[in-house]
Amino acid sequence: MEIIENMIYNMSCLDGMKSLPDNSIDLIVADPPYNLSKGANWKWDNSVELSGMGGNWNKVMLDWDNMTFEEYWNFTFAWLKEAQRVLKSTGSMWIFGTYHNTGIINVECQMLDIEIINEIIWYKRNAFPNLSGRRITASHENILWCHKNSKKRDYYFDYEYSKNGNFFEDGLKVRGKQMRTVWDIPNNKEKDELKFGKHPTQKPIRILKRMIMLSSKSDDVILVPFAGVGSECVAAKICGRKYIGFEVDGEYFNIAEKRLKNVVEGGEDDQAQLSLYDLQKASS
Repeated sequence: MEIIENMIYNMSCLDGMKSLPDNSIDLIVADPPYNLSKGANWKWDNSVELSGMGGNWNKVMLDWDNMTFEEYWNFTFAWLKEAQRVLKSTGSMWIFGTYHNTGIINVECQMLDIEIINEIIWYKRNAFPNLSGRRITASHENILWCHKNSKKRDYYFDYEYSKNGNFFEDGLKVRGKQMRTVWDIPNNKEKDELKFGKHPTQKPIRILKRMIMLSSKSDDVILVPFAGVGSECVAAKICGRKYIGFEVDGEYFNIAEKRLKNVVEGGEDDQAQLSLYDLQKASS
């Protein structure tokens, strides 16, 4: 099957990536399943145990997010290996996670000689409250920024953007100062991000735009292995990049297609608009 740019495909990323040539992708933004669906929806359930996971999490009870540990290990290794193959040496990869799955991803990256450049702590000041009253409220996610091997560190990084970009919603970022590894970015989505439907683990455009602008150039090809409702692809289009997305769920795939047909380069909504500095970088 021929995979072309600026398309989302209703198929698994493992099948889709096999059709991509070696060293063909400039940036990967991956929001894989966290493997949290082991109990009821959005509530504490003492009858369910997640060995090694510290008890229950606020869960999304969905088939795509419910694997045994062995299945999840093998699945993660398989998609990481394919991602490493298709990524250019000048490219890099952002991977979302929590304490439930980041350890697995970290270890498997080391096994594959995928070097972790940074671990980002995404602080969510408006995080969903803990309903059980039995633990500290989870208010962050982990993001790993990686490149394909530890021997050649020629991945692209826009240092000037990291210092002087428009990060007005980040209470920790000081313009003109180096960007740090804790990002204070609200998790709420703007109305236009949800108007065609939503995904239970949907990421806001503002954090995806930051990743894309930090680590890619205009017209670079962004691969989104787990496209969901298309947020990463929308962000790529906003930033003037090309994209290829894979999404196995038909309902989310249809929402993503509608979103992409209704967004133009330059912004999906007022809050997602690029700053003047961003626009200059996107067109350079």
